[in-house]
Amino acid sequence: MYRKLLLLAAVILVQLPLSSVTAFAEIEDVRATWEQKKDKLRVSAKDEQANGSMTVLYNGQEYPMTYNTRREQYFLTLGPICYDNSVTIVSSSGESLTHSVRTKGDGSSNECVGIPVCQDTDGDGFTDSACGGQDCNDSDPLSYPGAEEVCDDTIDQDCNGTDLICDPDTPHAGLTFAEYPDNCLSCHYTEALEMQNSTHYRWVGETPDMVNNQGTLQGKLTNAVNSYCINIEGDWPVCGSCHVGRGKKPNDTSAGLENIDCLVCHNEEYSTSRIRLADGSMGVLAPTDSMVRNINAPTRANCLTCHAKAGGGDGVKRGDLSLATAHNSDPDFDVHMNSNGSDLSCQRCHIFENHLVIGKGSDLRPTDDVNRGAEIRCSTCHTNKESLSGHDSSTIGRHVARVACQTCHIPTYAKVATEVYRDWQVNINGQPADGSSGASHPYSTKEANLIPEYKFWNRLSDNYLLGDDASLTYDAAKGTYPTSRPLGDVQDGKLYAFKYKTANQPMTAVDSRLIALDTWEYLKVSGDADKSVRNGLVNTGYSADEPYTWVLTDTYQMLNHGVPDSSSALQCSSCHGSTSRMDLQGELGYQLKGSRSVVCYQCHGSEDNKPFVTIHDKHVKDKGYDCSWCHSFSRPERNLRMP
Repeated sequence: MYRKLLLLAAVILVQLPLSSVTAFAEIEDVRATWEQKKDKLRVSAKDEQANGSMTVLYNGQEYPMTYNTRREQYFLTLGPICYDNSVTIVSSSGESLTHSVRTKGDGSSNECVGIPVCQDTDGDGFTDSACGGQDCNDSDPLSYPGAEEVCDDTIDQDCNGTDLICDPDTPHAGLTFAEYPDNCLSCHYTEALEMQNSTHYRWVGETPDMVNNQGTLQGKLTNAVNSYCINIEGDWPVCGSCHVGRGKKPNDTSAGLENIDCLVCHNEEYSTSRIRLADGSMGVLAPTDSMVRNINAPTRANCLTCHAKAGGGDGVKRGDLSLATAHNSDPDFDVHMNSNGSDLSCQRCHIFENHLVIGKGSDLRPTDDVNRGAEIRCSTCHTNKESLSGHDSSTIGRHVARVACQTCHIPTYAKVATEVYRDWQVNINGQPADGSSGASHPYSTKEANLIPEYKFWNRLSDNYLLGDDASLTYDAAKGTYPTSRPLGDVQDGKLYAFKYKTANQPMTAVDSRLIALDTWEYLKVSGDADKSVRNGLVNTGYSADEPYTWVLTDTYQMLNHGVPDSSSALQCSSCHGSTSRMDLQGELGYQLKGSRSVVCYQCHGSEDNKPFVTIHDKHVKDKGYDCSWCHSFSRPERNLRMP
């Protein structure tokens, strides 16, 4: 063991910019404490002006101190590190002060054995304090000297040795709503820039998962078309009410960072009360200072204020989200967001980085963070479940490569009734939408506790854009014009569960373009479908006299939420016992490549018919035959015998 290193009295002068050279007050209020049990040294000091810097010299090493504006004090914590009985503090003006170290325990017995090489494991630019660096938690990139401290979360983000207490001395405590949003931007300018570049704010983005017009920015602000309110053209006041701005369109040249509404995500009281005000801005009728003082990470209620009410009402659009999800306490309603159980926040799965979020449905066009992609994998938390041995049953294990988790674990959806059909020619009361009844919502059919539709999906979608020729994607079998279709088949992708919805919408008669009906005219002015269509034609560059017709559109929407307890998952017989849930041997592509008599006769001649499970197990489990012996597809990932 090396002898204890002795402190060499050395002063390192720091050259300041010419504009900063000035005299500093004496170093004062120095405290240096050695904690024997933790091999940790804590040092604090003050100067009168707090506009320079301080450095600690200890055991021959130099360590910059961090200034805490709230306490008006410099701090440094080193540990674990070997003990010395004095410490020298040097200011940027060249002053130095050597101070005795107060010990908690017998520090003298902790001999120095050398200083290990420092690492920056978490990549935040600071090396581990365990070897003399400044990073108090080198496994967390959000913890380092100078990091933004979050109060009362038991984490020391800024490495000053304590967690910030949420009390009247915190930075938000003195804020007033009258200064909003300038008081947010004064400290969080970088975060505002991040938000300004997110899909949540721009409402358009890059679309690597779309096969339609790849490379074109797409989104609800401009060219997206759906089977609900069709398109935003002509109705920013209503459709834009769930935008995270303060009223202006994000592409408005006058909309700067002040248009970002931070509180819609970071204060639940504000977000649940926010409306379109008389002056066209978004806000609350009776704002309080507590709305800018009580700032938190987004809650489920924050997110669901908009996401649960998409399409015009609670549960209308998504089918697997409703306002009840915010405070649900029933595991069979949603086992993940059960307030008496897992109680997960939305961002536990929809992880944000620099205000960009991962995850989206099959019918949504932009991918917010193209570097991370759009897919959220259940196996991130449920580790190993996507492997052959991840479930108790080997039979289930054989399915995981081609069947998505949601297919078995969301047996039904719409626990709060969701819209399955919309008709713009009829108003909500069942009367003709000719304007005689005034402004109204279109007629809709809502249903609850539905069995999903099932389709193979390879994570790519063909989603209609404003101006597309709808005849090119017409589905003759269903008699519909799709607004969103997941792509894939039995050989390409996994089997997923979807909500299926149809709508009666207008389309140009000559060139088959779905018309962005003017929903403001319909919902807020006249309730006249024909006038709303004529306005919509003009809004998109057509003549008001352009001939049009009414057609049936449809959409598939991926289901992800509303997972009940695992005991409710589908059983083998749910899918293989009948066609009441899914038609495996019909539309899903599992049919034989010829008649049963022909396919079986090629190998067996004339034999007695046996049940499917018996035949399947004999050929696959016993003999190891690939599917392509009897079907028109293969499962190469199972390494079975090919024909």
